[in-house]
Amino acid sequence: MTLQELFNDKKEALLNIYFTAGFPKLNSMPQILSALEEAGVDMVEIGLPYSDPLSDGPTIQESSSIAIKNGITTDLIFQQLEKSTAKIPKIMMGYFNAVLQYGIEEFCEKCKKAGVAGVILPDLPINIYQEKYRTIFEQYGLSVIFLVTPETSEERIRYIDKCSTSFIYAVSSSSTTGKETGIQAAKDYLSRLQTMNLKNPLMVGFNISTKKDFDFAASYTAGGIIGSAFIKHIKNSDNLIEDTKTFVQSIRPKK
Repeated sequence: MTLQELFNDKKEALLNIYFTAGFPKLNSMPQILSALEEAGVDMVEIGLPYSDPLSDGPTIQESSSIAIKNGITTDLIFQQLEKSTAKIPKIMMGYFNAVLQYGIEEFCEKCKKAGVAGVILPDLPINIYQEKYRTIFEQYGLSVIFLVTPETSEERIRYIDKCSTSFIYAVSSSSTTGKETGIQAAKDYLSRLQTMNLKNPLMVGFNISTKKDFDFAASYTAGGIIGSAFIKHIKNSDNLIEDTKTFVQSIRPKK
């Protein structure tokens, strides 16, 4: 299923769970993917560990450090993805500098082969993407997802909306991920986005850690993205499959 089909077919708020590849153990990803799919998560965001993350809070930074120490590499991530039987839509979240070093075309080609539907690259300016890289990402069927924040101007939000092909990632605050500021503080910002009637759906990330947070985000947008809370939940897990399912159940109980 493509991201576009997922949003077109949605009957309830969508839940996107972020986790770091190579964490908590080097080969944890296939287990986590299967458990998230079985638990009913709508899409997953797979973090590419990076030594100098710009927008990640301490929890995700720590998970990246652990994954790198575990020996994860981009090639190993692709190998694990290709072996995974999970059909859930997958998004790769990383930093463009790392993709440049890897080789853009090779990265895109391997994403397609591994069944990746989209990518989030916070350090890739949208104008540079439009001018230099849009054609190659589209050639491999990859939707590039851009971020907006409470400080993003209406003009820029509308430009991002025009250039987007699946959804827009609405960062709920201007701080890094995992801060304890509370998503309810974003009410005015999310209301403003809601009234803009954008052509692309919005997903909210940052500061979502409970069912209450998720329901609040979903009352303004298509759904929520949870990262730091899930990372904390599985950090010391002795049973990744069960702990993953328990977490998802706490956010969106099965009916």
